[in-house]
Amino acid sequence: MEKSTTSDPLEHTSNIKKEFKKLSEHLREDVEKLNDPQAKALFEVSAEVIDGLEKAFEDYERKNESAWINTNPFKA
Repeated sequence: MEKSTTSDPLEHTSNIKKEFKKLSEHLREDVEKLNDPQAKALFEVSAEVIDGLEKAFEDYERKNESAWINTNPFKA
C-alpha cells in the first residue's frame, strides 16, 4: 500500500480503493481454485462486500450520497 503523509482524504481513499480492488480480484481468482462449495461462497461473498466498500469510498469521493454532502452551510 502506498504510504501517504498528506491530510487530503481523497488521496487516502484512492489508495484504499486500489487495495480493495486487488483484494476483490484475489478473492475471485481463488474461487476458481477451490473445490469446497462453502469456501467458494465465502470467497465470492467476501469479494462482493469488498466491492461494496470500494463503491462507498467512490461515492464519498464523488459526493454521490446524501451522507457525504454538507447540508449545513455554516459548517466546513
